[in-house]
Amino acid sequence: MSKTNQVLIVEDDDDIMELIRFNCEREGFVTAAAGSAEEALRLVDDNVPALILVDLMLPGMDGLALCQILKSNVLTRGVPIVMVTAKGEEADIIAGLEQGAEDYVTKPFSPRVLIARIKAVLRRHGTEVHDRRAPLIVGDLTIHPGRREVRVGGHPVRLTATEFSVLQFLASHAGWVFTRDQLIAAVHGPDYPVTDRSIDVLIAGVRKKLADSSQLIETVRGVGYRFQDAAE
Repeated sequence: MSKTNQVLIVEDDDDIMELIRFNCEREGFVTAAAGSAEEALRLVDDNVPALILVDLMLPGMDGLALCQILKSNVLTRGVPIVMVTAKGEEADIIAGLEQGAEDYVTKPFSPRVLIARIKAVLRRHGTEVHDRRAPLIVGDLTIHPGRREVRVGGHPVRLTATEFSVLQFLASHAGWVFTRDQLIAAVHGPDYPVTDRSIDVLIAGVRKKLADSSQLIETVRGVGYRFQDAAE
């Protein structure tokens, strides 16, 4: 059994858990809470939520290990995970993203920002089933996957095959933050011999060609890149 509006909160600090629960329920979400990774796994066996909020620092099994298990389970691998943690260092953020987290929020956080992030992730997750060959239109930028065509303000933009693949991947996951390794794997597959610097050069080239639409590709300092979410 699953609930499409249920959020599972995995947090061992009772005060923070109650703060998150209160704000989620005020927005109409059904909440469940677990004080440990082990308890969270027992809960998802009975009821798969729409989204899981995970603290990195948990008693016993930590949040990264929990993410790894959830993403390896056929029943929960498609459930979006948002990290909510005091560990905001670059290495912690990258580790969370590499374990499958869709987003992260660092403590202390604004409840309004957290709710906005939850809604944005659920909105993106809900549109993943849409036709991936349909045109993506953001402002003056149009990306047509079927034709492998890009236009800015109605004018065609000439991109290499790799540039197009990276742009399409980012745009189809608007708002999601991707590390350079994740971008390489998404376009070329894992273990492809491309350096981080190569991705930076490629992104710079795409931005230059997009001209006034270049700001849609945002640099997340110390992590990687994301495509601006039009709803934000």
